[in-house]
Amino acid sequence: MNAKQFTENPGVFHLVSNLLKEGYDKKEYSDVLDEAGHQYVELVMEGGGVLGVALIGYNYVLEQMGLRFFSVAGTSAGSINALLLAGMGDVSKPKAEKLVDVLANKNLMEFVDGDKDVKDFVNALVKKAGIVKMILKGSQVIDNLKKDFGLNPGNDFLNWLTEILKNNNIKTTADLERLFGVVPPGLTIRKKVDNTIKGLKPRFCVIASDLTTETKVQFPLMGSLYWEKPEEVPPAYYVRSSMSVPYFFHPFVIKNLPQGGPAMERWKTLVKYEGPIPESVYFVDGGVMSNFPIDVFHNKSVVPRLPTFGVRLGVSRNEPNKISSPISLFGAMFNSIRHLHDYDFILKNPDYEMLVEKIDIGDHDWLNFGIDDKSKIDLFLRGAQAADRFLRRFNWEKYKNVRELVKSLEIDLKDAKKEGTI
Repeated sequence: MNAKQFTENPGVFHLVSNLLKEGYDKKEYSDVLDEAGHQYVELVMEGGGVLGVALIGYNYVLEQMGLRFFSVAGTSAGSINALLLAGMGDVSKPKAEKLVDVLANKNLMEFVDGDKDVKDFVNALVKKAGIVKMILKGSQVIDNLKKDFGLNPGNDFLNWLTEILKNNNIKTTADLERLFGVVPPGLTIRKKVDNTIKGLKPRFCVIASDLTTETKVQFPLMGSLYWEKPEEVPPAYYVRSSMSVPYFFHPFVIKNLPQGGPAMERWKTLVKYEGPIPESVYFVDGGVMSNFPIDVFHNKSVVPRLPTFGVRLGVSRNEPNKISSPISLFGAMFNSIRHLHDYDFILKNPDYEMLVEKIDIGDHDWLNFGIDDKSKIDLFLRGAQAADRFLRRFNWEKYKNVRELVKSLEIDLKDAKKEGTI
């Protein structure tokens, strides 16, 4: 497959054409722009396995309207897209079509790199085999879980992502910083806005779950906790840790953590951990702690110069969990835990509802690594449709007015605390 099979799909093509005809490429979405008129936003993407293809459709439409992603963040599938966006050139360049090329031509079933029993089990899972066959195939992989705490090593994924970055001249975190973390020349603020671009710097963030110390980790920000020379770490490690679906993939293990006084001080400062530093740590999917890390770029005390757009995979909490067995009870507990932090943040910061769009993923299964080409195109289209809805409803000036009110209330609250009236 090639990118045109996605971007020139009739549904996508007509959607983009209509947006352009109606002038949505001229609409104001941000106060930060470059000499070419591209507007800059931050982007946070939710995790969701193979459904991540839909995120690219969303990104593609935004880019077609002249938007560029100044900072990017994500968990699991969202972290894959975030790293590819960051790793395929400086922030002024469009990236979505490149992402389509690398993902469309990857047989996702190759990520299932366990032994024959594992492949048979996953195939039965993907094809929704009957209960008898699932029990039979499941019994054959118990040893894998006991030995490695997961079915698939994840090496194919790591090698695939490492090679893509290498082809874009990125081997280390320092390389990523050098290519992505640079402010584009000619970047400016709208003349009517009383502000500057001073202090703005592109940021990249991936969320992973460190189960050993119970830490929600932001990479590369917290890399110094786990490596002596974090600048030399391959960025693909961050994503491999973030996409480690529990039991489906082996946990990502980091050994020989930095020890001593300075290292202990970093743990206390960065994550408030005061126990002994372990020799090694186990990482699983970042979605266990934060599947939609919309808060990573948030600063409640200012009116932003550029917005943080968020995109979710599917509609959450639209019906009650049906609990009728120990397995369904575990599923309800797991989903509640992994969404708790993100739901709580949005409840406390309702202005973010103005920035977040949800992609209707239909009947697509997030764990279907055997996804066919037709389904990939459908997911891409669904992402494009979500972007269309969002671009039509988003109102930058209204959002800034809401944030101005939030900022004023925050200042009033701080003053009241200082005066002792509350």
